[in-house]
This record gives sequence, structure tokens and C-alpha cells, in this order.
Amino acid sequence: MFNVVLFGIVSLLTDISSEMVYPLLPIFLSTALGASPAIIGIIEGIAESLASLLKVFSGYLADKTQKKKELTISGYSGSLLGKLVLVLAGSWGGVMLSRIIDRLGKGIRTAPRDALIADSMQKGSRGYAFGLHRAMDTMGAVIGVIIAFVLVSGNITDFKRIFWFSTIPALLGIIALLFVKRPSKIKSVKKEFSFAWSKLDTKLKKFLILAFIFTLGNSSNQFLLLRASKLGVSTPNVLLLYMAFNISYALVSIPAGKLSDLIGRKRVLVTGYLIYAIVYFGFAQVTQTSTLWLLFIVYGLYTAFTDGVEKALLSDIAPSDLRGTVIGMHAALVGVALLPASFIAGILWDNFGAQTPFYFGAGMGLLAVIGLLFIFRDSKAPTIFGILKYKLRMFYSSKP
Repeated sequence: MFNVVLFGIVSLLTDISSEMVYPLLPIFLSTALGASPAIIGIIEGIAESLASLLKVFSGYLADKTQKKKELTISGYSGSLLGKLVLVLAGSWGGVMLSRIIDRLGKGIRTAPRDALIADSMQKGSRGYAFGLHRAMDTMGAVIGVIIAFVLVSGNITDFKRIFWFSTIPALLGIIALLFVKRPSKIKSVKKEFSFAWSKLDTKLKKFLILAFIFTLGNSSNQFLLLRASKLGVSTPNVLLLYMAFNISYALVSIPAGKLSDLIGRKRVLVTGYLIYAIVYFGFAQVTQTSTLWLLFIVYGLYTAFTDGVEKALLSDIAPSDLRGTVIGMHAALVGVALLPASFIAGILWDNFGAQTPFYFGAGMGLLAVIGLLFIFRDSKAPTIFGILKYKLRMFYSSKP
């Protein structure tokens, strides 16, 4: 349990650092550096794609070499280095380099860290361990936004000063990580890494493809923040909107996961994607800044209803010996789609107006709902025509 608490502290400190910066980036890029929405989309797409792709390989490398702690430390160091590069950035190219370094660090650290958490706990306690870690991580996000809000409200208009402040919790997180104890030695995996798409369940393959297609309409959250800023919301209030999203996400994540245990993953995911479609349609239509509060809060519900539940669904239907690989494959497919998704959103914004990328996202959300209902339909469940046929048969059989 000592390791779990330490990892929680590390993630809390790192998220404080990251969330002091993240909601300010689209404003910094568009106002201070003159970057267009298309450029912002390219930056976020490249950065997030690289992070997701690395999760597959870093997890395998951690298992093969048993250098999980070393990989975790190097990954968290990437977050600190990315902030230092951001401080020195004088153009959008410098910001892109900063984001790439930061996201590369995330891609390297995530799988080895999660493996260390699992290795540190007994099987029956791992759910609680990961729940505690997620709670502390999200708490760090909320604290980070609050700190950024206080600094901006204190008339700090030079964002680079805030970027400097963000390096402090990032450094403290790395120091805390040094005290993590190595779990009892586990035998390294001898067999070569292999993955055969043909061996996967048909529903699983369809779901992975659907996740890729949906992500093409699920651009970076920075477009939501940019939309709020362009509608006239002040920088401090943009930060508060983002904080409202994080609080909503944190509060609903555990109940959403438990609900999926009770009524099934499909129903919760369908609800989540439907919420996404409604929220993105709302972002396209919104004209009153007061409405943005509701939209950001409800957007947190979408994230809570899909983020952890998708991983649970993948764990349910993946072969036990390929479970980690499948989760990594899902992250990789989503990561590959993030680059064109953010680029498409930026191009649509530049050429057809700010509403267009959100209409596109809403349409992709509805497509995901239809796709999920089709992929996970119950073949044994009666159709409407079957029910009518049964009712007619019962009616005529009851006549004298």
C-alpha cells in the first residue's frame, strides 16, 4: 500500500503541474503566438498520438526488462522537461516540441507505473488501489486549475511565469517517485511479443474499429477551451470552466463504473456517447456564455461514462493472455486517430466557422451510439417483429 500512496502523490503533483498549463495553452497559442485553430489541432494531434502509441511498447519493454521503476522515472522526467521547453518557447513550433516531450513522457510512464501498482498489491485489492490512484490524480488536476486561476486573477498576464511555477510540483513528483520500493521480483517474460488480429473475437475487432472511427470526430479538449475563449469568456473563467469539467468527471467516475457492473457496459457506453453528441451539438449552438457551465459539467459525465468503462469492456471480452496487449492496441488506435481528428477540427474551424467541428463531432457521437448498439446487440433478444408475431399468434390461438 506504501507504493500506491506514493504513486498517488506523484500523480497528484504531476497533474497539478500539467493542469496549471494545459487550459492556458490554446489562449497562449492564439493570442501570444498567433497560432490558428488548425495549428493548435496539429500540435495536440501529434502530441497525443505519440503518447498513445508508446503505451503499447513501454508496457512490453517493462515486462521484458523488469525496469519498471526506471521507465516510470524517465517518463515523469519528460513532463518536467516539457515544461522547461515551454518556458523557452518563442513560437508555436517551440510549444509543439514542449507538448511532444511531455506526451512522450506520459506514453513511457503509464504502463510501467500501472504494472508497478498491480505488482505492489494482492489481486483482491487492486481495484481499490487503482481507484485511490485515480482519485488522487484527478484531485491534482482540480488543484492545478485552481492555482492557475489564482495566478491569472492576480494580474499575472505573462503566461510564462505560470509555466515556470508549474515546474515546481513536477520536480517534487520526481523526487517522491525515488522513494517507491521495488515489489518482490517477478520472473520476466521469455516469449517474444506477438499479436494476431485474427485471433481476436469479432465483437472486439468491431469495437476497436468503431473506437478509431469515433475518435476522428473527438478532437482535443483544447478546442472546447478555445470555443469558450472566442465567445468572450475571460481567461480566469475559462480555467474555472475546465475545473468544473474535472470535478464532474471525478465525482461520477466511480458511480459510472459500478453502474456498468450492474446493468452492463454497453448501456453505460451508449449513454456516454449519446451525452457526447448532445454536448458537442450544444457547443456548436451556444451563444450565451452562461450555458457553457452546463456544457462543461455535462461533458465531464461523458468522460466518466466512457473512460474507465471502455477499459472494463476491453478486459471483459479480450483473451486473458492478450488483455494488456488489447488495451494497448485500443490506446494506439485512438492515438493514431487523434492526429487527423484535431487536424480536421482545425481545418473545419478555419474554413467553415467555429460551429462546424462541433457539428461534425456530434455526428460522430451518434454514429458511435448506432455502432455500439449494432456490435453488441443480443441475438437472443426478441425483435419488434418477433414480439408482434408472438402477440398475433396468442391473439388468434385464444379465439374460439
